[in-house]
Amino acid sequence: MVEIVWEFVVKEEARGQFELAYGPGGAWSKLFARCPGFRGTTVLRDTKNPRRYLTIDLWETGAQREQALAESKAEYSDLEAAFGEWTESKTEVGIFSVLAEATVRPRGRAGRSKAGEARRSSRRTTR
Repeated sequence: MVEIVWEFVVKEEARGQFELAYGPGGAWSKLFARCPGFRGTTVLRDTKNPRRYLTIDLWETGAQREQALAESKAEYSDLEAAFGEWTESKTEVGIFSVLAEATVRPRGRAGRSKAGEARRSSRRTTR
């Protein structure tokens, strides 16, 4: 797996358009959704600077990405031109290989055992 990371600084008035275009079901993911090896795009917004975004495109292999770019060159160029009006800057941070994925724990119950939860529950009902 490879992940391509881009940084964008988006014009204030274009933030909504940017999020729609790069988000789930947006024009960007639709362009590559039909391509072999494309696994999706993650969009991150900076918590301190809401005009700064990272996008992370996930591909099974770099070769599949290169093939998709070659086959979709005209559509890619059209989207780049349209979306370029929304941004102040666009920087390719890099192309990364996925070495490992982190374990994700369920929300809200991390570190609580069933026995401990039962004790807490019984205390709430006896008060």
